Amino acid sequence: MKQHLVFVSLALLSITQMGADWTQFRGSDANGISAEKLPVKFDISDGTNIAWTVDLPGRGLSGPIVIGDRVYLTASSGFRQDRLHVLCINAQTGATIWHRQFLATGRTMSHPKMCNATPQPASDGERIFAFFSSNDLICLDLDGNLQWYRGLTHDFPNASNSLGMASSPVVVGNQVVVQVENASESFATAMDVETGEQTWKIDRPVGNNWTSPTVLSGRTPDEKFVVLQSGENLIGYDPQTGQEVWKHAAECATIPSATVVGDMLYVPSQGLTALRYIPDSDAPEVVWQEQRLGPSTPSPIVYDGRVYTTNRAGVLRAGDATNGDMLWQLRLKGPFSGTPVIADGKMYLFSEKGLAQVVDLTGKKGKLVHSAEFVDTILCTPAAANGALYVRSDEHLWKITEKK
Repeated sequence: MKQHLVFVSLALLSITQMGADWTQFRGSDANGISAEKLPVKFDISDGTNIAWTVDLPGRGLSGPIVIGDRVYLTASSGFRQDRLHVLCINAQTGATIWHRQFLATGRTMSHPKMCNATPQPASDGERIFAFFSSNDLICLDLDGNLQWYRGLTHDFPNASNSLGMASSPVVVGNQVVVQVENASESFATAMDVETGEQTWKIDRPVGNNWTSPTVLSGRTPDEKFVVLQSGENLIGYDPQTGQEVWKHAAECATIPSATVVGDMLYVPSQGLTALRYIPDSDAPEVVWQEQRLGPSTPSPIVYDGRVYTTNRAGVLRAGDATNGDMLWQLRLKGPFSGTPVIADGKMYLFSEKGLAQVVDLTGKKGKLVHSAEFVDTILCTPAAANGALYVRSDEHLWKITEKK
């Protein structure tokens, strides 16, 4: 039964992507929102607002991240997808600054749709944490110098599944947290960003799970929780100790991840469930639930008081973020795998078949205002930084920005 919110959370009134960098899956705030103004029209066929195109090695579903004037992304190649690539691209010119290659130490099997380079890398602004389906976690500095390398399969030999792993790492303070959940040896672990030494390791529900960790802030700027989602529950942990602090004991989706906005969590569970963090409570408050807002593969996005999801049929749905009421829906050409990006009231979606679609969200209903064929299969979540949108396929990385 839907439960209604009595008051409006102030966090919903103004939601912006803080800072110009895009440091992890769904951006530095992990919410898919950018403060940038991006071009509405672009086309690779005639080069309209396409600054450059870079050829990439092997395959990659992982989205790029952006630190300053550099773009970082991963790829994997070889018959067994056992060659791991980490690349650094000049954001202004598209030139390759450096390209590092490693050999996978873990299992590289995956579904044909996926590949070893499926998790998106993360950064703390000083280092790049490149995680792969083979459970290899590689730490490089921004200039490509190897800092440390953790082949987690050596420590946990049964941690894999035949479909491939997809969870992206998250950085919380001085810890990088990875979620490794499968039908055999499921766990989550945190490692010191400087040394790679394991800080904690906890057992997690057994079952294949492709969701990514996210971070919820508590009562003070220093109080944070790393939030892990599984098919059994949603749990907030102390990122320094791995100790469980609170739990939402309900089944959750195992592909789209929860989205945090202020003290609210929008969780793919029973359709979509809105939770509010309650200090000193062992469980968050259920604010509302709406079955019709349940997402498919892309994670939900909350912007300007509305929550957006896409379903398997490619329908974009908008709901009131305060009470879950359905507002409108718009049929697009899907399906979609990557989570879209919202910037300046426009949503940028890329279908699996490579069709870019831009939806204006500023009216009473969403309106499709532009579409463009990118030809390649696109499964990544794009990055937005410094007035540009970066999107990749297996073969290419594009920079979309207003040409001066």
